[in-house]
Amino acid sequence: MNRTLLAGAFLLLGTLWGSSFVAIDVGLEWFPPLTYAGLRYLLAGVVVLGYALFTTANWRPTSQRGWLVVGIAGTFLIGGHHALLYIGQLSVRPAVAAVIVSLIPVLTALFGVSLLGKQMQAGDAVGFALGFLGVFLVAQPGVSDSAGTDILARASALDPLALLAGDGLGVLTVFVAAASFAIGAVLTEPFETGLPARTIQAWAMLIGATELLLAGILSGESIAAIQWSQTGLGALVYLGLIPGAVAFLLYFTLLGELGSAQINLISYLEPIMATVLSWFILGELIDPLTGVGFVLVLAGFVWLQRASVSALVFEHRTTTRSS
Repeated sequence: MNRTLLAGAFLLLGTLWGSSFVAIDVGLEWFPPLTYAGLRYLLAGVVVLGYALFTTANWRPTSQRGWLVVGIAGTFLIGGHHALLYIGQLSVRPAVAAVIVSLIPVLTALFGVSLLGKQMQAGDAVGFALGFLGVFLVAQPGVSDSAGTDILARASALDPLALLAGDGLGVLTVFVAAASFAIGAVLTEPFETGLPARTIQAWAMLIGATELLLAGILSGESIAAIQWSQTGLGALVYLGLIPGAVAFLLYFTLLGELGSAQINLISYLEPIMATVLSWFILGELIDPLTGVGFVLVLAGFVWLQRASVSALVFEHRTTTRSS
């Protein structure tokens, strides 16, 4: 891809994944959360598996290692992550949920140190601290709408103990959802399966969907209780086909073109697009303190990836000068 096409594809991916938070919010009015997530990934998994069937001979795992990887990915990246995300969004606005989820690259680096024994560089604690402080400002525990939009007024009302109640509990749920995704990414990293990304993604989606639907049944959710409507069905189909299938295939295409350091920046485009779409579709805007929190999360990621970011900036300047 040339640079213009890459930039356009990157913006499109951020828009599609940012829109998923809004579509989740819309659909939760009609679907119970676990069933909603399960049906979404059942649809997406069938589509991506069909694509794998027609485009690769390795359309299913054939080794224990392959099944282990798709099992981990299905349980943590799809099942655990989306179960908690959908439950959290029952009380957390889409744009705020997107900002919290943008902590995933920071959490992935942290779990890489604790689970894989990766070396923590001097100063990495600064990046982790910035990320967690940012999410705390996004959560705004103890702050009510009566505090207005003034940053200082909202900051002075912060109460860490309020994280265990009300909307704070929803924020914690979304935070654990982000942690589930990060753990899954770290646990699958050491394994080389030889399987195409679309094959791993398809089976992870199907495994995760099965887990989500079973969890829904065990928790008392019922498909018979779903309030079928054009709006709810439209949100489900959109989530399954566009952010669920098309966007993941686009992601793996960009991963091959850009590499993991650059593609991780998509996590910080998602909240921006989710905020714009939340305002346009739902009439919701984030307050300035949430914006400050997002900037701190982004700063934490940039600090942790400072070597990669510096290399990217140097490469960009070299390319610009040579052209």
